[in-house]
Amino acid sequence: MTDAILQEAAEVSAVAEYKRIFREVLDNRPSGMRLRLAHAMGKNRSFVSQISNPAYPVPIPVQHLNTIFEVCHFPPPSKAAFLQAYARAHPRRVGQLDQIPRERTILLHVPDLGSAKRNGQLDALMQEFARRLVAIMQDEK
Repeated sequence: MTDAILQEAAEVSAVAEYKRIFREVLDNRPSGMRLRLAHAMGKNRSFVSQISNPAYPVPIPVQHLNTIFEVCHFPPPSKAAFLQAYARAHPRRVGQLDQIPRERTILLHVPDLGSAKRNGQLDALMQEFARRLVAIMQDEK
């Protein structure tokens, strides 16, 4: 085996390791946590299932780590183990963690529009509005 193949195998193993830790934390949280996390990241629930499944080699994007830690309330030992495995899998990415702007979640009450489709459209519209507003505000700096 070449060094490149061995390195790729080690990276896949480290990705699976931090995903196992993530899934353990998720499994110990109340039901609905995957959906809450998906909303906080601006993604759908299937994205959370994919990034928490060790069988999928898709890495967790570094820009979502702080949100994951906050929403899921990672216990300190689990967070430390996760970050060690993440650093082994992605040595250049872990240094970017402190450079990523932190986010927060706000709760907004809107009327129920009477259908899941229309409610979903309103939710998506509000999320897109917030993302665009923040982008405009950051450009002004």
